[in-house]
Amino acid sequence: MSALLGSLAAGFEGDATRRALLDEVLRDGLPARAEAWKYTSLRQLERRSFAQAKAVAVDATLLAAIPAPRIVFVNGQFDATLSDLTTLPAGIDVRPLSRLLQGDDPRAVNFLERRYQRIDEPFARLNAALAREGAAIRVDAGVRADAPLHLVHVGAAQGGGDAAWHLRHFVELREGASLQLVEHELAAGEHAHLGNALLHAHVADGARLSHVRVQDAAPRATLFARTDAVLAREAGYARTDLELGAALSRHELNVRLEGNGAALQADGVLLADGRRHVDTRLGIDHIARDTACNLTWRGLAGQRGKAVFHGGIVIREGADGTNADLSNKNLLLSNDAEIDTQPVLEIHADEVKAAHGATVGQLDATALFYLRSRGLPEPEARALLTGAFCREVVSGIEDEATRALCDAALDRALARLGA
Repeated sequence: MSALLGSLAAGFEGDATRRALLDEVLRDGLPARAEAWKYTSLRQLERRSFAQAKAVAVDATLLAAIPAPRIVFVNGQFDATLSDLTTLPAGIDVRPLSRLLQGDDPRAVNFLERRYQRIDEPFARLNAALAREGAAIRVDAGVRADAPLHLVHVGAAQGGGDAAWHLRHFVELREGASLQLVEHELAAGEHAHLGNALLHAHVADGARLSHVRVQDAAPRATLFARTDAVLAREAGYARTDLELGAALSRHELNVRLEGNGAALQADGVLLADGRRHVDTRLGIDHIARDTACNLTWRGLAGQRGKAVFHGGIVIREGADGTNADLSNKNLLLSNDAEIDTQPVLEIHADEVKAAHGATVGQLDATALFYLRSRGLPEPEARALLTGAFCREVVSGIEDEATRALCDAALDRALARLGA
């Protein structure tokens, strides 16, 4: 057994069913040669040990730019003092998972019954066995929230070495409901913790979920995130991901378009600077008729950073009328940087419209020369072009305040990259 798995298992708290799940992961170990992990090695991580995370006090000024309503977790623990749900409108229920587990209604936590069996999804399997905290968000039928709900994860330094936590979130929008969800990964001080989060999203008939995720974790942190979303008839899911922080991060976005007319818009920016390794894996599954996905992703790698992108789209038999489009463009800003991109398109239906493309290149020399000929110094010209390369993703965010927050986070990251 690796040091990583042994240390995570030492913090186990649960029943026999969860113990069995954990034992299966310990038996199988971490994937060594799985195709899904071809470009992201876990060898160094499996030699590390992590203590169980504990509650840590965090300065409230860290959240000054994040308005209510918000639910906050610090080192994987619900923080009632930093959370503020008093402004939630009627028809929207937000509770920490720990409180639901103390209740007497097992149906409220039935999402925890989801099982993961494949050897190449070890962190989802660990989450199923070890997660005891998270956010449960439910929006009643026809309810439409005006203000965004903020889901905040804070990693904070704590005594006793590096720590690990596991969070399980559930977002349910019932028929005709609408919600804006903004997810934050923040750092309070230097640390090298491990965070493992899994979010389930169920979007019912005619409902709309807007989801923005800004990952700006501590420079030495390790993050594994997974989003599993299911879209019903005429449901809409629009999300934007900014992967800007952590030493090693991986996000798996899996979306099943199960209802006729369901639509997905998923855009993102991957930024790898220093020695950062950032990995994003999309699995979009078109099952019903007349569904659509539009995926626009931009990658930047500078210094000795590495960015990995896998964009997988499957159009199943009977999913006629599907319209699927994937664009992944990447910029290499250093000779020592690396970008690996894998667009995959499988079509098993007739009468579909589908396209996918990926490019890896450098800044346009002609555009750079033009800006310099107009009096801009080279660093400023490069920064202008690099920023414009990313802004297309952020510009699609409808909420003005959220878009401004994302612009500020992206500006900080680009400055760190030297762009």
